[in-house]
Amino acid sequence: MGFRVVLAADNAGVQYKDAIKEMLSGDERIDEVIDVGVGSADDAEAYPHLAVAAARKIAAGEADRGVFVCGTGMGVAISANKVPGVRASTAHDSFSVERLVLSNNAQVLCLGERVIGKQLALRLASEFFDYTFDPSSASAEKVDAICSYEPTN
Repeated sequence: MGFRVVLAADNAGVQYKDAIKEMLSGDERIDEVIDVGVGSADDAEAYPHLAVAAARKIAAGEADRGVFVCGTGMGVAISANKVPGVRASTAHDSFSVERLVLSNNAQVLCLGERVIGKQLALRLASEFFDYTFDPSSASAEKVDAICSYEPTN
């Protein structure tokens, strides 16, 4: 079974989002790509709304992972982390992408179109799906600690 991936970007990240979408659509590890927008650089919808909408799909079990893009990656990461159960972070190098999953069981990789080159963004987005969190690892206790700080309903 492959990943169901949700993508989100504002107008500062739409070009990379679209390139990542094209790449992932042909990736055998990916079963479904869900694009919550924006659809063009002319769409001025603010990144918090897009990142939260996409993160909610992960929290609801409609997607397994996400790749969110804005100018720096920081805004979409901060916004996505407001959704309980979602762990998102900006990562602009291979080691950080690896640790995002293996150490933090994060479901969302955030990238900055104004910070890194397109080929690096594509590489990191692909590498994000190379890793699976091991719930018996030493990191599991730390992930549980992170989750313990989330509000409960």
